[in-house]
Amino acid sequence: MTFEALTALALFAFVSSITPGPNNLMLMASGANFGLLRTMPHMLGVAIGFVLMVVLVGVGVVRVFEIWPLSQTILNVACILYLLYLAWKIATAAPASPDAPETTGTPMTFLQAAAFQWVNPKAWAMAVSATTVYLPRADLTGILLVGVIFGAINLPSVGVWAGLGVALRTFLSSPTRLRIFNWIMAILLVGSLWPIVA
Repeated sequence: MTFEALTALALFAFVSSITPGPNNLMLMASGANFGLLRTMPHMLGVAIGFVLMVVLVGVGVVRVFEIWPLSQTILNVACILYLLYLAWKIATAAPASPDAPETTGTPMTFLQAAAFQWVNPKAWAMAVSATTVYLPRADLTGILLVGVIFGAINLPSVGVWAGLGVALRTFLSSPTRLRIFNWIMAILLVGSLWPIVA
């Protein structure tokens, strides 16, 4: 891969990782509700799970859609249902009580966040674009390089969103404001389904 191709890939990885999407919206909500420490497994699950997804898509998992077209419809339905479920969980997260400083509920675990990549429409678009546009020859070395570049850029990018959520914790210390924030995050998460529905 040439220097120009690596630069273009790194720029694509940054722009696609830092812009709003299901992962980033959920990490912002998690940072606001649970703090940075409890959100770390979620962040690592997103970053490592996505790298694994890029590698597997690069070696040919995406060909399943060509062999069995119905699988793409099934995946789209699963994406929609799971994102609606997560949006509901965010919207109905109970604010902290005066006796308990943490919001009730639990943040997403490492494994849940890693598995979520497979039903995340933005992650699919990123992985397929990275392995088809920026990797003309699908050799294992190139695929691993794409995965490493995404991993190095994705983790700090998603960390920014979790950090934004943490920065809002003082403002969201009011149960009413936190409820409004959670509902806004849930609505934005549902809005991120537009590319699938359209």
